[in-house]
Amino acid sequence: MSVILAYLVACLLYGLIGWHFWRTRWNAPARLPGDVVVGAGWERYAILAPLLLHGYTLYQSVFSGAGLNFGVGSAVSSIVWLTATIYWLSGFFYRLEGLQTLVAPVAAVAVLLPLAFPSLRPLANTELPAFKAHISIAMLAYSLLTIAALHALLMAVVERRLHHPSMPSVLTNLPPLLTMEKLLFRVIWVGFILLTLTLLSGIVFSEEVFGQPLKFTHKTLFGIISWGVFAALLTGRQLYGWRGRIAIRWTLTGFVILLLAYLGSKFVLEVILQR
Repeated sequence: MSVILAYLVACLLYGLIGWHFWRTRWNAPARLPGDVVVGAGWERYAILAPLLLHGYTLYQSVFSGAGLNFGVGSAVSSIVWLTATIYWLSGFFYRLEGLQTLVAPVAAVAVLLPLAFPSLRPLANTELPAFKAHISIAMLAYSLLTIAALHALLMAVVERRLHHPSMPSVLTNLPPLLTMEKLLFRVIWVGFILLTLTLLSGIVFSEEVFGQPLKFTHKTLFGIISWGVFAALLTGRQLYGWRGRIAIRWTLTGFVILLLAYLGSKFVLEVILQR
């Protein structure tokens, strides 16, 4: 009962934080030239409470019982938790208040997913150090590329509203688009390196990681396609100076394919096929 209560309280706190930022940032009157939107000091630390509760619920759902219970619900919830944690830490160095409005409602739903979609059986070979390293790198890669996708969505909103006479104060308080774009590509570069390590460890060391020879599945195919999309984006950036809408479209395309690679396959197997 205490664990279920932790799920519900974390969801409620995420929802309240998302509502607060929506009310005070997105729905606030447009600021006048020269005005600066200053966030309250408590806002920076308020999300710590749901983050800690979220982490506790993940620990209970993933490490309960024998082996590693890492179903589709726990996988999505873990990625969102890591995304929110990385974003919170980045908030001490960058002004990215707009993302908090996007992350908090998503986290409010994600924290409940292990209850809705529990793991059907523990993962095999979880005692292997190679497997633990593989899944840790994979989760970090997914989280960073999730941040990149959210960042790209925020850039798309800002770009669309640039020619409007007024914008929500949260958008006018963000860094210039060029600064946001530089940050976007920094995140993509790190996520791309981690994604490369994930694919290499899964393909080259398949037997050490999964305890069986490599099987070329749709999961592997979508993973490679996603890697190719991000590689093309970074190459286009270096050679042709890709930016703006082109960068946003390629980022979101690569992210959607990446979702199909891992979460899509787990959803089909565990939720639809019950395997």
